Amino acid sequence: MGNQNRRSAIKNMLAGTAAITASGMLSSFTVTGEKEQFAPLKGNIHHSVSPWCYSELTLDQLCEVSKGIGITGVDLCGPKDWPTLQKHGMYSSMCNGAELGLYDGFNDTKFHDKLVANYTEMIPLVAKNGYKNLICFSGARRGIDDETGWKNCEAGIKKIISLAEKNNVILCMELLNSKIDHKDYQCDRVEWGAELCKRISSDNFKLLFDIYHMQIMEGDIIRNITDYHQYLAHFHTGGIPGRHEIDDTQELFYPAVMRAIVATGFKGYVGQEFVPKRKDKIASLRQAIQICDV
Repeated sequence: MGNQNRRSAIKNMLAGTAAITASGMLSSFTVTGEKEQFAPLKGNIHHSVSPWCYSELTLDQLCEVSKGIGITGVDLCGPKDWPTLQKHGMYSSMCNGAELGLYDGFNDTKFHDKLVANYTEMIPLVAKNGYKNLICFSGARRGIDDETGWKNCEAGIKKIISLAEKNNVILCMELLNSKIDHKDYQCDRVEWGAELCKRISSDNFKLLFDIYHMQIMEGDIIRNITDYHQYLAHFHTGGIPGRHEIDDTQELFYPAVMRAIVATGFKGYVGQEFVPKRKDKIASLRQAIQICDV
């Protein structure tokens, strides 16, 4: 094959791959010699990314790569990470650092004192740094029935909700599946989370709707997004099954899901939280942004 044909073939095979030049990149992140050209994003979706899916990259490197493909936010970052984000002009789209983990949450009163102390300290810090969303969790059931879980979560969160309101911070309880990944987690259905939102009755308590988790638990993704959109403050993606790429290798058609999100008037962030299966992980991330750019 001639040199020109070889270059064309390689370019076609790697269409969408980000050109990464930062030193220290691992070999699993393909480096190309030619800079690909892509149309500007439509801007209807605010894009963010979760660092844990790209553990081979430093946060600095992830910020650099993300900016180059139209991502403006980074999820699941706390105070120690914020200076790095700020250096790169990236937004902390879903803050963390006050929680005790996924399983020791507000549904059990024995964790309330520590949680209330943590969130009382963290909420003003989130606001001071110009951020809005702060993650929280229901916790594991450990035999706690739904009604007790709702009552306990309501009691604990109401101890800090006025502080969240004062600081314009939204406490976001994540919806997680209890079938495959997070056994016994209580806030595992959108109806459960929505009922808690109704009981707390504050615009400063909402849900993080993880599309991957909710497809596993109940499906009906577009209807649930449409019907419960007033309680949803943030979204996470992930291919089903396996939480890999969100393209046609999995069962959801993400462009339709994104159009449904946009149709609700949602102005928050959609966070890419899939674990790339392909060798060129940044190409997969770029492809995901293009898929969600509706």
